[in-house]
Amino acid sequence: MNQHNLGRAIIAGLVGTLAMTIVMLMAPAMGMPPMPIGNMLAGFMHIPVALGWIMHFMIGTVLAIGYVNFFATRLPGKPVVRGLIYSLVPWLMAQVIVNPMMGAGVFASHTPAPALFVMGSLIGHLVYGAVLGAVYGLETVRAVQIA
Repeated sequence: MNQHNLGRAIIAGLVGTLAMTIVMLMAPAMGMPPMPIGNMLAGFMHIPVALGWIMHFMIGTVLAIGYVNFFATRLPGKPVVRGLIYSLVPWLMAQVIVNPMMGAGVFASHTPAPALFVMGSLIGHLVYGAVLGAVYGLETVRAVQIA
């Protein structure tokens, strides 16, 4: 990956993570359980809440770099569609690896409302992927329009 793509990947990852975070923090307003990811990470790792939120954004950025390196040019569709498809990978990882590590069980089976938690997570990850794909794909779209 060249420096230009790395910079775009980092920006897309940060913007995608911010969009996901906003949706997750709004979850209770949509009838879903609270999903303050940074707080959850902090509690799990026994670190200050601010570091939990930093970790959340770092994870989103690392996932964006993975998207750019392995998926962005291999998935079908326009940039937003590719991002949406890719977002299913981290969502599934969250359901079968991260949730159990944090005590929520596979597909949030140890939470009071597993279906709502899983659905909220899916919505958040889809938002992340759509924004990631759109932001990373902006320059590609501009280049095609100019040509």
